[in-house]
Amino acid sequence: MCGIVGLLVKKTALQAQLGKLMVPMLLGMTERGPDSAGMAVFGDVVDATQRKISLYSGLMEHGDHFDWAGLADALTDAMGGKSSVQPSGNHAVLTTGLDPAAVRHWLKERHPKLHILSTGRAIDLYKDIGTPAQVASRYNFSSLTGTHLVGHTRMATESAVTPDRAHPFTAGEDFCLVHNGSLSNPYGVRRMLEPHGIHFDTDNDTEAACRFLEWRLREGDSLKAALQKGFEALDGFYTFLMGTSTELALIRDPFACKPAVVAETDDYVAIASEFRSLAHLPGIKNAKVFEPAPEEMYVWSVQ
Repeated sequence: MCGIVGLLVKKTALQAQLGKLMVPMLLGMTERGPDSAGMAVFGDVVDATQRKISLYSGLMEHGDHFDWAGLADALTDAMGGKSSVQPSGNHAVLTTGLDPAAVRHWLKERHPKLHILSTGRAIDLYKDIGTPAQVASRYNFSSLTGTHLVGHTRMATESAVTPDRAHPFTAGEDFCLVHNGSLSNPYGVRRMLEPHGIHFDTDNDTEAACRFLEWRLREGDSLKAALQKGFEALDGFYTFLMGTSTELALIRDPFACKPAVVAETDDYVAIASEFRSLAHLPGIKNAKVFEPAPEEMYVWSVQ
């Protein structure tokens, strides 16, 4: 059992309140996921020549005191260009104009225990072990700004409680997924994807779904086409909430065993596993509130 939350604001004036509105949603899912939590936020888009890489040092010895500025300087010395870093404890967002694949290779060679959380032009990602309140406070989620975000609270059932197994999971660029449920065929999906050169970082079943859907996007499918192929390839009970640089998408398995509720107004679209996480939102009394149907695709775009 886990909790999912998502929020997309339709008006520019609300972008500064994105994190403030989201934190009560995340805390409302504490009982559904007390062991770890995470948040992917899509905000200011960097120039097409740049990429943002979210990093986590908590798996390293003395990771809470990692020298992020030194990392940026060493990267500049080794590869040239100009890179900057915004630290937040054992997390940081590295912004660079260097080739992201080359940067990831350099990071893995020099700091093999430094975990790469996400890459893209719009996405910043934070996740860690602890209660949702602890994680939200640790990384100051209430100050997050942007157009939309995806959050998760985890109650681990099929893999260990570690920061890298917390959600959201990412693959490729500017794509993330959170999951409530369990897949029955994640290793079959892995065996199907590995000949395509797709590498897995954990044994978490959610990573299989994330990498499958991103692979379909990379192969040229639209998001809806990728989700349709997901219905065919992914077996189990699931509610998936996904974020791209411009969209939120929600699907439930054909039996709709895992809960989800959506509230939509002229100002926002809000998604959670249970209504209690939506009850505080402004204008909720006048929102269109509904339960998503099984095996249907719901996609909302940034306006």
